[in-house]
Amino acid sequence: MCETGGRGRVNDKLSPSDAAVAASEECGCAPSAAESRAFWKSGSISRRSALGLGALGVVALSAFGVTSGVSAAYAASYPSWDDVQRAKSNEASKAAEVTRIQGLIDGLTQRVAETQAAAEAAGTEFFQAQQAYFDAAQKADALQAQADAQAAIADESTRKAAQVAAQLYRNGGDDTALELFFTGSADNADELLSRLGSMDKLFEYNQSVYDKAVKSRNSAQSLSDQAVVARDERDRLQKVAEEKMIAAQAAADAAQAALAEQTANMATMQAQLAALKDATVATVAGYQEGVRVAEEERKRREAAEAAAGAGGNSGGGGTPGTGGWVRPHGGHRSSGYGPRPAPCKGCSTFHYGVDLANGCGAAIYAAHDGRVVYAGINGTLTSGYGNYIKIDHGGGIGTGYGHIRVGGFAVSNGQQVSAGQVIAYAGTTGSSNGCHLHFEVYSNGKTINPIEFLAARGISV
Repeated sequence: MCETGGRGRVNDKLSPSDAAVAASEECGCAPSAAESRAFWKSGSISRRSALGLGALGVVALSAFGVTSGVSAAYAASYPSWDDVQRAKSNEASKAAEVTRIQGLIDGLTQRVAETQAAAEAAGTEFFQAQQAYFDAAQKADALQAQADAQAAIADESTRKAAQVAAQLYRNGGDDTALELFFTGSADNADELLSRLGSMDKLFEYNQSVYDKAVKSRNSAQSLSDQAVVARDERDRLQKVAEEKMIAAQAAADAAQAALAEQTANMATMQAQLAALKDATVATVAGYQEGVRVAEEERKRREAAEAAAGAGGNSGGGGTPGTGGWVRPHGGHRSSGYGPRPAPCKGCSTFHYGVDLANGCGAAIYAAHDGRVVYAGINGTLTSGYGNYIKIDHGGGIGTGYGHIRVGGFAVSNGQQVSAGQVIAYAGTTGSSNGCHLHFEVYSNGKTINPIEFLAARGISV
């Protein structure tokens, strides 16, 4: 935001968030300042950049009922300490400045709340669309597998029928009832009748084999037709899911920009407000110094937390396999891939990933080099995947990382990442009963078994 009317800004750069104040107390591991800082890569972002991020989500936010009225704080200039000092000398000016600062604080608070609500609404639509696509893809694959199985039965039945027919009508080989009848070589009529009875049974058997082949062939065709319809629906739902993901990312970016704007300015404005309301003289410098000391303490704490987090790699997280792949998280496997009882109301009965549990706040690593194509809410903070990252590794392969803790993003959308790079920290956002990583692998958009995929690359999970 450019300065206007000669007024200064609270900060020239947006400092990273100490998200612990605003974070939920999920799993007893509220987000650290270092984790919140990591989301912005360089540790700070200009207000102009934050505004740019917010602008990306305007269309998406309007779809979820967030109006332009909550962006007043973005459009206004922020007071400087000189403004506060001048206002203190005049009661009318002081009252006006108090009103203005309070309005800015209220506007920032409202925008954070509304953009977060919009992000969750968009994230819910993304989650529902993604799950519908996953379910449709699985259904299409299952129908095609059944069709292939019926076709195999039909082929085998046809082969058997052909063998029986050849046995009945061939000229050489073992004696048949027909040969006995025409040559009259049977020792007596009883033996001939017995042989004829056997031939009748052979005919009956061949007819049953033929009937089975026809039935299986018809079933295979019917299932194949159903599979075609299912694949068309799968492709339609994949497009819907991709559109919902784009909208959800825009909403998530706008919410993060609003939070960054609030965090960068809230502490200073609250101190300025307190200074204006203080009846004593010469308090501005003291309040200003208090903000400076608090900022230095925050930076010290962030540095200590970052250093502590860098050393955490228990349970094999980040351990390399082959082909440039690494284990995405430490800890043990708490749930595998495939059908399972629904763990919660509205949850899928098919688990599309593998769960790895290494404790709250444990580092999550990029499983391979790639580009982040989504970093935001997938569902809500209490449903679905919660905070989620998706990475495109090229060649039709992608990976997904769910249940990231509040403030636990260490990368942002569009960022290039390397295998083994810390991208987030484990939490229990979304539909989760405890801190863990929900890890998925995608092949051309569809989920595949991540346990088998990683095992083929020398990684055990």
